[in-house]
Amino acid sequence: MAQFSRIEVAVKAKEIGIVPVFYHADLKIAKQVLKACYDGGSRIFEFVNRGDFAHEIFGELMKYATKELPGMILGVGSVLEEATTALYLQLGANFIVSPILNDKMAKICNRRKVSWMPGCGSLSEISYAEELGAEIVKIFPATQVGGPDFIKAIKGPMKFTNIMPTGGVKPTEENLKEWFKAGAYCVGMGSQLMKKKENGDFDYVAISNLMKDSIAIANKYK
Repeated sequence: MAQFSRIEVAVKAKEIGIVPVFYHADLKIAKQVLKACYDGGSRIFEFVNRGDFAHEIFGELMKYATKELPGMILGVGSVLEEATTALYLQLGANFIVSPILNDKMAKICNRRKVSWMPGCGSLSEISYAEELGAEIVKIFPATQVGGPDFIKAIKGPMKFTNIMPTGGVKPTEENLKEWFKAGAYCVGMGSQLMKKKENGDFDYVAISNLMKDSIAIANKYK
């Protein structure tokens, strides 16, 4: 069962500003990346439902976060249908993110009072998602949908809409400034945040430092 309500998730996403997005089939690496982001100030993290047995990795991550990382809100992304939604809710997911808008997923999440963040690419989809109860809507792929200008245009008639762009967001002041000045509620960031060493191993210290810097930039402009 989720430990954080959908309102708590929305408040924390706004407070932190940056939602790390990550998947790895190796549980040890997944734990280390999660810990690195936590050490950098992250308190919300999206594990991506990608690859065989991803739900098993997530289940162990949830146990780890609950025991070792107090306050970390762990959720899951790239969920497409209601069956997978229910599976992750049973594993304790605190929020469900999808690249698409599926109203059947909304009903399952709403029944458990769990945050549901659907992927939208138009004003009509965003409005429908909010009608279904979404506190935060995801635009993906954010750059291809229209980038910061798309958010700015949506926020004109719909100032109450909370938008999380994912895809094309970079951990630089120039890029993050663009998104937040346009009205982004928070941003999702994946590979750009997960720095590696020259030998291909993840650089956990660099990830922590970049996480910390990105949160500071977000707080400066949001």
